Amino acid sequence: MKINRDQYLNQLIKKKDNGRVKIITGIRRCGKSYLLFNLYKSYLLKNGIQPTHIIEIALDEIDNIKYRNPFELNNYIKEKIKDKNNYYIFIDEIQFSESIKNPYIKDSDQEITFVDTLLGLMKQPNLDIYITGSNSKMLSKDILTQFRDRGNEIHLFPLSFAEFYSTYDNKDLAWNDYIVLGGMPYILKLDTFEEKSQYLKTLFEETYIRDIIERNNLKNDKEIFDILLNFISSSIGSLTNATKLKNRFFSERQIHTSNNTLSNYLTFFEEAYIISCSKRYDIKGSKYFSTPLKYYFSDIGLRNAILNFRQIEENHIMENIIYNDLIRRGYNVDVGIVEYNQTKDRKKIRTQLEVDFVVNRGNIRYYIQSALNLDTKEKVEQEINSLKRIKDSFKKIIIVKDFATPRYDDKGIYYIGIKDFLLSDDLSNI
Repeated sequence: MKINRDQYLNQLIKKKDNGRVKIITGIRRCGKSYLLFNLYKSYLLKNGIQPTHIIEIALDEIDNIKYRNPFELNNYIKEKIKDKNNYYIFIDEIQFSESIKNPYIKDSDQEITFVDTLLGLMKQPNLDIYITGSNSKMLSKDILTQFRDRGNEIHLFPLSFAEFYSTYDNKDLAWNDYIVLGGMPYILKLDTFEEKSQYLKTLFEETYIRDIIERNNLKNDKEIFDILLNFISSSIGSLTNATKLKNRFFSERQIHTSNNTLSNYLTFFEEAYIISCSKRYDIKGSKYFSTPLKYYFSDIGLRNAILNFRQIEENHIMENIIYNDLIRRGYNVDVGIVEYNQTKDRKKIRTQLEVDFVVNRGNIRYYIQSALNLDTKEKVEQEINSLKRIKDSFKKIIIVKDFATPRYDDKGIYYIGIKDFLLSDDLSNI
């Protein structure tokens, strides 16, 4: 099944021949290799690049084990270059490249890595270099730091709802499947729910968790690691911090742990692109609160797999899906806080209301609420209470699961159904 991933393909096309290494990042098995070796390669061939001018190597293959040595990798690529025409270098699973001691300097502690190889190759003006990887070293953001301003990151997400939806003949089934199974591409090749759910469970435990534990030497803390994942999974979209989580460890599991340990583990999850966090932003005061935060999963199917598909709360899942889609579109997303004073029993009380998402990109801003339904006047008032207290002129949106016709109310708040929102990629057009 061919899935068009035009958002990312167009990013690669725009960065073609720009003199930088293109670094494709993202959670494992989200389609990075498919993007590069199938979609982008096909584009190059259709636009006149000869097959002999596309140099491909996959470092995870046993036949290529020799080229995990940075010097051998350098030699392999240079031997393939026969003229001064442009060449396109595709290196898959770059994390298999090993660090080695500098053989030319005696007793040196200096290590030579694939970064040295690539930075050297970049000096040849007819080489355009692309790398991808799917292990802990590549999932870490460390590699991007090493390239500094000489690399471009193309961050790949699991399938968006629009991409997922495009593969379905029966469109009515797409939403119900997506909120349970998420957007890891391989599940579309499987037939039964049992096969799909088992794939997601195995993928999470044997791939992501193993990577993080081995990278950070956490074998002795596996229990705490697993419990923390369970806590985060069961409370997506809820405000939390290390202190709250530490207290929960003790109250629910009678386990003592530290804020620092839990903060580190959350960072490991973020570095592996399993979760991301959203900070609280005081809309009127134009300032951030350092804590608590909201955590969301990069793929809702993986989140459900952690909980053995027991907690399919559509309201929280819908909020997570909206967050992911906004991030995918390139927006910065915060949790909005609206503070105001009210009088109760002749006393002034400072009250905080929440806006699910404050969405920014450049000088554009949107305020967005996620609502499963608006079936009562009380529910409507609950959703608009914070929005109507924001006095600026930026667009205010409420996304509802089922909403037949998008419309504005008399307060200028725009209502739209979740499918219409997710299938319309440009917020300015809704």
